[in-house]
Amino acid sequence: MKTIPFVKMHGNGNDFIIVDESKDGPIKSKSSFAAKACDRRFGIGADGVLFLSRPSATDLGMRLFQPDGSEAEMCGNGIRCLALYAVDAGYVRHGTVTVKTKAGVRKVTAKKTSVIVDMGKPQFARSAIPARGTGDVFVENMHGVVVSAVNTGVPHAVVFDDIANDDIADLAAKIRFDPIFPHGANVDFVKIDGNTLFVRTYERGVEHETLSCGTGAVAAAAVANQMGLIGTRVTVNTLGGSLKISLKKHGAFMEGPAEMVYKGTYLLKKG
Repeated sequence: MKTIPFVKMHGNGNDFIIVDESKDGPIKSKSSFAAKACDRRFGIGADGVLFLSRPSATDLGMRLFQPDGSEAEMCGNGIRCLALYAVDAGYVRHGTVTVKTKAGVRKVTAKKTSVIVDMGKPQFARSAIPARGTGDVFVENMHGVVVSAVNTGVPHAVVFDDIANDDIADLAAKIRFDPIFPHGANVDFVKIDGNTLFVRTYERGVEHETLSCGTGAVAAAAVANQMGLIGTRVTVNTLGGSLKISLKKHGAFMEGPAEMVYKGTYLLKKG
């Protein structure tokens, strides 16, 4: 039996286990560990595990493994949690730091109560779905709804529909696993109210709705702006809280909170 120190954090209710490999050493089987630790009945319980490293080329490194054992390229809420953990640990100071992710290096500015993330430039159409789409925004009629595709670090399928009180799981799963998305996709249902969006997201790898999704908030704002439905500065409300999204020519910026919940030690059993 092995003991593994961890910290539990969340960004707008999107919760993560942080394992500090720079201090406590590497976890060999990250996929297996995440599947066990994320279990909300037999493990710690979380939407994913963030593994923190300190590579030589950037201030921090982040890898995210999800409850199904898969690895995601990027996570907007997770990277905010990682940054504030690193400040508390004394690895970096408040201010702008660089974080290596599978989606590329992201610049993150840690404040006392919030974090701003340079999410990079949203990728539409051919870059999101190489085999389909010819315009600025890829659009497809799928499973009775109109879906727009964008990649904001991970692939997203955006649906503009008022689903505030509906169960989104069945429809979202059909879209998430549709073969048009070769690597799957997070599915965002979006309601527009002036320059404010309400977004609910079904996340691949978690395979259910989460309380908030940072890359999903950016995806919804980016597609809505590209279609001329909103401006370049927007508030995105999720079930877990609000995020501020700013869209600029060279990329999208997301600002939101991150909070520590507790620290603990996980007993990792063999088998």
